Amino acid sequence: MPPTNAGPTALFRLYRGLTSFGSPLAYWIVSRKLRRHDVAVPRIHERLGNASLPRPVGQLVWFHAASVGESLSVLTLITRMGERLPDAEFLITSGTATSADLIARRLPPRTRHQFAPIDAHGPVSRFFDHWRPDAGVFVESELWPLMLVQARARGIPLALLNARLSEKSVEAWKKAPATARFVLDQFDLVLTQNRKTADNLVAIGAAPERVKVGTNLKATSAALPVDEATLTELQEALNGRPVWVASSTHPGEEETVLAAHARLIEKHPALCLVLVPRHPERGDEVEALIRDRDFSVARRTRRDPIDAQTQVYLADTLGETGTWYAMTPLVFLGGSLLPIGGHNPFEPAQAGAAVISGPHVTNFSETFDPLVAGGGVVLASDADGLATAIDHWLQDANALQQARAAAKRYVTEQQGRLDSIIGDLCEVLRLGGDA
Repeated sequence: MPPTNAGPTALFRLYRGLTSFGSPLAYWIVSRKLRRHDVAVPRIHERLGNASLPRPVGQLVWFHAASVGESLSVLTLITRMGERLPDAEFLITSGTATSADLIARRLPPRTRHQFAPIDAHGPVSRFFDHWRPDAGVFVESELWPLMLVQARARGIPLALLNARLSEKSVEAWKKAPATARFVLDQFDLVLTQNRKTADNLVAIGAAPERVKVGTNLKATSAALPVDEATLTELQEALNGRPVWVASSTHPGEEETVLAAHARLIEKHPALCLVLVPRHPERGDEVEALIRDRDFSVARRTRRDPIDAQTQVYLADTLGETGTWYAMTPLVFLGGSLLPIGGHNPFEPAQAGAAVISGPHVTNFSETFDPLVAGGGVVLASDADGLATAIDHWLQDANALQQARAAAKRYVTEQQGRLDSIIGDLCEVLRLGGDA
């Protein structure tokens, strides 16, 4: 169903003017960030809409995602969509150097990556002039008004996939209902993560007939890659010692994790903690915390070996989380002890882990609730609770196996919905094959 003819609002026109005026500053900011990550100049110029690759011949399906999590969540979908559409080509855009690096390692067949243009008239126009996508899919909440409006003006059908909105975002949009309706009106289809998001989007102006409850796309992604050589090397170094992982931790959470580890090694002196900070560039800071608590530490970026005395292994790298999950079925997932919103529980569950999380999981509440109810996830709010959960699973193999099976079962159920998502996208976006 084509969008209605709601016209641009005064607020949108103001935004369009401000972005045009402020685009040099915006480019200076984003290019500076990319230079810090040693991104090549031609690739930095992609933020100005200057493509560094040729457009492929034939039908091109474009996916736009914000950063790492959103980008990686669509790679399995693109792979499966490519199987359904064997003649289609794919483009994925994102904004960060980290996302570009990780996407490059896992690109599906017939797919290329570019940095997204900044949301100003010139860069967006150059982007569309070159790539001329046949359909566009925006992921989660990365909505750039000029990009959307210009795509619609060029006749490109659009979908919003894996949509979610925080309560803060909902309240902000409610203050500008006409603009909210105008922006959402650019989409032919909106697939949400849950019923609550669907209801919120309709409440702020989305056309009800174009909104459909889907699933969290992260649940349908392929399991994280495992470096078998690294896994074997570390397992041999651990020599049968028990291990647990604290993954995606944020500032203020490592202290709680390390306090829990101190309690645990009183009962399990051979226990090793693999500590994986969400942002690896915090490695020096996290290592200082570990040493302040008198733990012996080995650090991944230094290639320090694990020996019998290593109590904490600081995994301060990108792209190796799948290997850490393969080392142990005991995973604490960070971003949850503080009101950060939690992180994706599907990745450790797919790896066969039982999961422990803090209570602050608003970003994934529709996922954690059934996982907790089914026994695949245990919630802990402090060091004592975290230590108690790990200790229980270390001592009760049957309880651990039941939790692992429950987590895996839930993820398997969600993965079955991927074909339905692809079918909806192909039908509404008028893509080839049997859609």
